[in-house]
Amino acid sequence: MAASSALRLILGSSSASRRQILAEMGYQFKLLSADIDEKEIRKEKPEELVVALAHAKADAILDKMRNNGMMKEIVDSQETTLLITADQVVIHDGVIREKPTTPEEARKFIQGYSQSHAATIGSVLVTNVKTGTRREGWDKSEVYFHKIPNEVVESLIEEGNVFYVAGGLLVEHPLTSPLVEAIVGTIDSVMGLPKALTEQLIKDSLQEP
Repeated sequence: MAASSALRLILGSSSASRRQILAEMGYQFKLLSADIDEKEIRKEKPEELVVALAHAKADAILDKMRNNGMMKEIVDSQETTLLITADQVVIHDGVIREKPTTPEEARKFIQGYSQSHAATIGSVLVTNVKTGTRREGWDKSEVYFHKIPNEVVESLIEEGNVFYVAGGLLVEHPLTSPLVEAIVGTIDSVMGLPKALTEQLIKDSLQEP
């Protein structure tokens, strides 16, 4: 579904994979990042955590927009502006994994996926900037891996992208994609922005009275 002229989208994320997925969906959008301390928000259940983080990101971005004049421009406009925020965690052996912070942690995470599997749980929140209405949801997928050689682990750590994704999980990377045995769910969900859920939430937001 392509964006109409009466719809403006803002992607509240610094994630390269989310930018790629939303562009693949046919939308044009502006980028804003939340810059929050995600560690300050804690929930026991992963589904609750990712939804809470998506809301916290939206709150932070809306505050930025009030301060920089964007909010007034949107309120005065005839267009509908939707803000998309998202978050994701990886579950491995029953433990929630967020972004690794050290090479040692990244190594432990990635080696743990070797001949094993992990689940991704990701949230999407669509906020109508003018009305404040929010639509939320979450999606789960599973990834099964073949053996991950140590040289692949070390190359991924040296390159550094693993530090910017939940659980250090990069299924789309040229080094790791051949090692994926199976995905239960969708690759876009694993990469952090489930297309079907995002599309549904945008549609629901546009249909509100």
